[in-house]
Parts: sequence; structure tokens; C-alpha cells
Amino acid sequence: SSHEHKLNFRKSKDACLNYIQDAMLQKQWKRAAEFLTFYAEALEKDFSREYMGPSEIIWRVGTEILCHHSRSSMKEFNSFIEQMKTLGVKRYLKVCLEHVFHLLCNGLIDEAYQNLSLAESWRFGEQAAVQDKEMKLVQAYKGLLDYYSWSKQKNTLLELGQDGFENLPVEQEMHSYFRKAAVNLKEILKIPGVWDLFVKCYVDLLEFYGDDKEAHQVLHEYAYNSKFPSNPNAHVYLYQFVKRHGEPKKSLISALKILHDLVPSHELMIDFSTMLQKSKKRKKHRLGLEVIFAVLDYAGCKENVKAWSCLARQMKQIVISEKHLDWIKEEWNPRKDWWPTFHFSRYLAKRNWQENENLSYQKAQVAGILLGKDCKYFKYVSHQGCKAQVKRFRILKKFVNKHSPVYLRISG
Repeated sequence: SSHEHKLNFRKSKDACLNYIQDAMLQKQWKRAAEFLTFYAEALEKDFSREYMGPSEIIWRVGTEILCHHSRSSMKEFNSFIEQMKTLGVKRYLKVCLEHVFHLLCNGLIDEAYQNLSLAESWRFGEQAAVQDKEMKLVQAYKGLLDYYSWSKQKNTLLELGQDGFENLPVEQEMHSYFRKAAVNLKEILKIPGVWDLFVKCYVDLLEFYGDDKEAHQVLHEYAYNSKFPSNPNAHVYLYQFVKRHGEPKKSLISALKILHDLVPSHELMIDFSTMLQKSKKRKKHRLGLEVIFAVLDYAGCKENVKAWSCLARQMKQIVISEKHLDWIKEEWNPRKDWWPTFHFSRYLAKRNWQENENLSYQKAQVAGILLGKDCKYFKYVSHQGCKAQVKRFRILKKFVNKHSPVYLRISG
């Protein structure tokens, strides 16, 4: 019966897809290709009255297999993709973009540009309007390749020096690439999204031609427009821009403050903490200590010498002045149950000493202040340093012994 046939067909199709998935997970690309062939043939031989169009599964799975199959060639990949473009009108531009990415990954930049130009000129009734966002992406990637050509021309002219920029035809061609790139890159930035690569290229174009005001506006909008997704990189780009152009520290601190809220472990937080310490305001000094403590909460920063040096310097200043010990206490209280094991074990002391003497010195300063002279980490490192007759370790040991009452006040 028709119903029984449909049921059996659905079961067979699902089973075949499971086999394909299993083969792909095990990187058995030849086996996966064979099952995909059976799957496609089964769709063609389906005698039910329901129309079975080319499945998106065939496009996505087929693309993945062809990218990894040992006998696959660019000719075969191009042929397969062209078939998917012809049959998959509802996802035509998505398939075009996939094709372009594959060409770019294989260094075929001119071919990728040609495909983007063809996709940009594609029209198919209502389907063209439905795929408007994909069209914006096509145009944006075309702009990216125009930027690439502009950048190549720029570097060539810079190498030639003044003589290069006196070559009018070449400079005009370079400016033509600039105009085409700028138009398309600017358009994609009107759509809320994460457009890091496009933003960086567009700002580079604007800065080269001296339009710093527009570049700053683009970065400010990208970072602060509430319609855009929260994006740490947006604040990094804005910070780097204002730093390049020597803007006031207030602008730098503003950009990094939001970055701190989003990614407390970001490498720029060390610079942020140092910057805050140089401020004349006590409130910013307090924030600087909070920032550097937060950096060292993360495993990726455990052996960052710059971070430990920053924290040691700030804590040492507080201890010597005996002012604001409550700041250290406030930061230490929520960490005193896990930082000793996380940072200051004897095992880490031994490893740090063997691998990086400066790291072990900076950490030992912090450990001695926070945990006192009986701390395992401090005892091991200071002993090894004194044994090796390194003067600064003897000074460190005296410093911690002298300020042992500080430890008692911090520990409560």
C-alpha cells in the first residue's frame, strides 16, 4: 500500500542517514560517500506521490565529504556545488557563499571573486527578496576581496616610496578598489551582528585616507550600539584606535572598563590595572586592585609573569604605606579558600622555580603577604632563592618577616 511504502521509505532513509553520520564521525569518508550515493538514489526512486526536492542534508553532507575525501578534486567539488545551486533555489546564496569559502581556503581568490560577482547579479523572483541578508553577505565578502586587492596595491606603492604614488594609473586603480570595498563594507555594518573582520578592514581603509573621525564613529557605533550583540572585540578595537590616536586616558579607561565586565581575564586587563594605578583618584586605585585579582582567577593567567608582577607591585605599595589594607582583605576573603591550592601549593612552587625564576619571585611576594611567612609556596621559593644566593630573595624574605602583622590583619 502507499502508506506502507511511505513508512518503509522513511525508515530506510533514516537508517541511511544514521550510517552516513556514523561514517563521518569516524572520518570514514569513502564509506560516507557510498551511503550518500545510496541516499540520493533512494530519493530518486521514491514512487510516492509526494515531491521530494533536493534535501539540504545532501548539500551539507556532500560538501563535508568532498572537502575531506582523499580522491576528491576541485573539479568534482565545483560540479557538485553547481548542481546544488541549480536545484536549491531557496538556498542559492547560502550555497554560493559555501562555494566561495571553499575556493578561498584553496587560495583561488580570483575564482572566488568571480563567483561572488555572479551571485550578486542573481535574481529569481520572490526568492531574491527572501535572501536579502545572504545577498548583503555576498556583497560584504566581495568588499573584503576588494580590500585585499587594495591592500596589495597599497603595499606595492609603499615599497616604491614617493615614486610609487606618482604612478597615476596604479594609484587610480588602488582608489577604485578602495571605493568598491568601502561601499560594501559600510553596508554590512548597518545590520546588527558580529562583523569583526569587516570592521577592521573598513577602519583600515578610512584611517589610510585620513578619515579618522568616520573611523572613530564606526568603532564607537560597533561597540556601543545596543542593537548589536555583546562583543568584547568591539571594545578592543575601539581601545586600540583611541590609543593609536593619542586620545585622553578617560577614553582608554572607558573602553577597557566595559571589556573588564565582559572578559575579566583579557590580556589587556593588566594594562588596564596599571593605568588605573597611575590615576590620582583613590577610587581608580581600588578598581585597579580588583581588576588584577580578577585576572588571576583564571587558569589561563596562572603563569602570567606580567600579571603577578602587577599584583605584587600594587600590594607592596599598600603594605608599605599601611593604607587601604582593607582593599586587600576584601579581595582576599572570597579567594582564601581556593587560591592557596590553585596558586600557592608546594608542587607549583617547585615547578615555577625550575621553569621561571622571575615568576616564582613575583608569586612568592604575593603569597608571603596573603598567607604569611609559613606559606608553603613562599617558604620553598625564598629558601631556594637564598640558597642560590640571589639578593632579591633575601630582601623579599626580610620584607615578609618585617610585615608579618599585615598578614594577621588581612587574614582576620
